[in-house]
Amino acid sequence: MKFLFDFFPIALFFIFYKLYGIYAATIVAIVAAIAQNAFYYLRHKKFETMHLITLAAITILGGLTLFFQNKTFIMWKPTAVYWIIAIAFILSQLVYKKPLIKKMMGSIIDVPDKIWRNANYGMSFGFILFGIINIYVANLYFKAESLIVAKSNLEIKLDNCATYYTGELIQLCNNAKIMEEQWVNFKLFWMLGLTFVLMALLTAYLYKYATNKDDDGSLINAEND
Repeated sequence: MKFLFDFFPIALFFIFYKLYGIYAATIVAIVAAIAQNAFYYLRHKKFETMHLITLAAITILGGLTLFFQNKTFIMWKPTAVYWIIAIAFILSQLVYKKPLIKKMMGSIIDVPDKIWRNANYGMSFGFILFGIINIYVANLYFKAESLIVAKSNLEIKLDNCATYYTGELIQLCNNAKIMEEQWVNFKLFWMLGLTFVLMALLTAYLYKYATNKDDDGSLINAEND
């Protein structure tokens, strides 16, 4: 359930993009991120780091998107979030010598320090990779958009290609619209799926070497259950 709650702003972004376009969706995502943090604080009397990172990224990059009417900023937002999280995992290991993944899961399982370190670096690599993938998918749109600018020197208008463009530009506009939609679909469905796969692989790896903590605090070796 928490997994879905974490993706709440992204889901709203997707819905409002389909209805009203990327700029309206950006506004909704900012409001949703604020509401997400407020709700979590009211319920738990504290903020969650992941939610705060997302709020900062969507507020700054989303705000720049709206101010400059430039989609580049909002399309970079997932990469910014993933790389900030990756850096947090890396610093927790290299600087503080306390793997962040251990802080997250250490209360329910116990594994050797080497396994915690490996899992921590695995999380870092996964989020770095996610950020790179997002850049790749977003860049498909940027290339399609640049073709329109190069051939027309007109403002980009994807809402109704046939209204704003003629001839070859209509096809270029349609291609750019498809690339934009692919990025939005990727942002929700593929990143949700990739995050789920990463967490599943991480959990399986940890439990392979884990000793489960019983209700009384005693340790039970998972391999002997």
